[in-house]
Parts: sequence; structure tokens; C-alpha cells
Amino acid sequence: MMGAHSIRGRALKDNNLVGRIIEDFAKTGLVGEPSNALMGYLACVSRKLNIPLAIIVQSTSAAGKSALMDAVLKLVPEEDRVHYSAMTGQSLFYLGETNLKHKILGIAEEEGVRQAAYALKLLQSQGELTIASTGKDPQSGKLVTEEYRVEGPVMLFLTTTAIDIDEELLNRCVVLSINESREQTAAIQQRQRQARTLSGLLARNESEHIIQQHQNAQRLLRPLAVVNPYAEQLAFADSRTRTRRDHEKYLTLIDSITLLYQYQRDIKTIDRDGQVIEYVEATLDDIA
Repeated sequence: MMGAHSIRGRALKDNNLVGRIIEDFAKTGLVGEPSNALMGYLACVSRKLNIPLAIIVQSTSAAGKSALMDAVLKLVPEEDRVHYSAMTGQSLFYLGETNLKHKILGIAEEEGVRQAAYALKLLQSQGELTIASTGKDPQSGKLVTEEYRVEGPVMLFLTTTAIDIDEELLNRCVVLSINESREQTAAIQQRQRQARTLSGLLARNESEHIIQQHQNAQRLLRPLAVVNPYAEQLAFADSRTRTRRDHEKYLTLIDSITLLYQYQRDIKTIDRDGQVIEYVEATLDDIA
């Protein structure tokens, strides 16, 4: 067990960790989309923060949005993700008290995102959902009101072909667009052909090893607090009110990068009223 632990730790100590993640996406079958894949990976890491990022992948049908989502989610430990093809507007409220806390909720179907948009919006803004539901007591037969609560924070990962997704939900998410160029289509077809060859068979075997390695590495990431000593020196567009939320996403992205590199940083502590808080500091490289 100690040997396996050290192997996973070495992966997180790689100086070229971000570059390695991008390379591993290609090795596990994703064609192109390096920036989108990395953004998705970092957003998934943010599930361990108090206010995670949220992702919406928008594209036309069959362009590859689900392939991108699947490529990112399979590198996350199974116990940290909940993935649905669709979801009704009410079903989110009944998922249980802690089933989603610091986990990823993936919804991979346009109508599911539409119907659940209101609940998703609340979950992202407030970090929890509550609903009062009336039902009949099986013993007395009287109507009783029960409260159902879903505890966050939750990292949302959604895909859709819709252009007119709820604006309030969009504002809370980082929106990724799929490469729909002819060159990308040709590259995907080439990869599909290559998968039928002997080298493709061997690549699938390597892919399973890489996926397992990433899942195990992510299990080692601790939900530390992040301090950005350069935060007050940063600047951001302020011409529109929506940049208030965009600015928060920008800062959270930096936090996610710092959290990912925690095995290459000193873990610092501060005593606050008898409570010891552990934190890691962002660097200029994280911001870059």
C-alpha cells in the first residue's frame, strides 16, 4: 500500500503536471480540445473547494460534447462523481443529505439541464437545496410536511445543444465550446481508424492504467484552504455587471490550480481561536 501511495504522490509532484494531464487526455482517447479538457479537469479539482467552479459544454449534436465530459469524468474517482443522462426539475431535491457534498454532478442531456435549471442555479449559488414536501403519514394517515435537504457544495458539469439555456445558470458557469472544424472531424476519424489496429489495442490497455493513476492521485488531494497573496494586485474587466461573477470564476480557477499543486508546496497552518487551519498559497506560476 505504501508503494502505491508513493507512486500516486510522485504523479502530483511532477513539475510539468499540467502538461502531463493534457498528454494523458490524448493517451486516453480524447482528440484535440486540450484547453477545454484542462479546464474541465481543474474544475473537477475545484469540487474540494468551498465554492467550486461549474462547467457547461455547448455544441451542436454529435460534435463531441459528451466525449469531452466523459474523458474528464473518467479521471475522477467513481465515489466523487454522480452522472445522469437526464434529470427532472424536482429530482435534485431528493438526492439525500450529503450525497453530493464536494462531489461532481454531471448531467449529459439538454432537456435534463433545462428542467433542472432552477434547482441547479440554487445549488450553485446557495451551496444547498431545501424543499418542503407534503405526504401522508403511513401510520396515522394524516398529511405531514417533510423537509428534504441536499447539502453542497457541488461541482456542476453539464452538456447541452441548446443556445437559449437559462441566462442565470449560464452566468454561474464556465461555458466551453467544442471545436467543430473539418480538421477536427478528420482527426477524430483518424483516431477511430487507429483504434482498430494492434497499436490501438495496446493504447486501450495503457489508457486503463492512466485512468486508474489519475483517479488514485485525485484521492490524495486534500480539501485545503487556498490563500492568494497576490489577489489584491490582480485586475479584471469591470465594464459589465456580469463580470462580478466572471471575476469570482477567475479567482476560483487560480485556487484550483494551487490545490492541484499542493504536493509541490508547503502546507502552512494558522491558529484561529484554538482551531488550526491548514492552507496552501498560490504562486505567480499558478496565476500565469
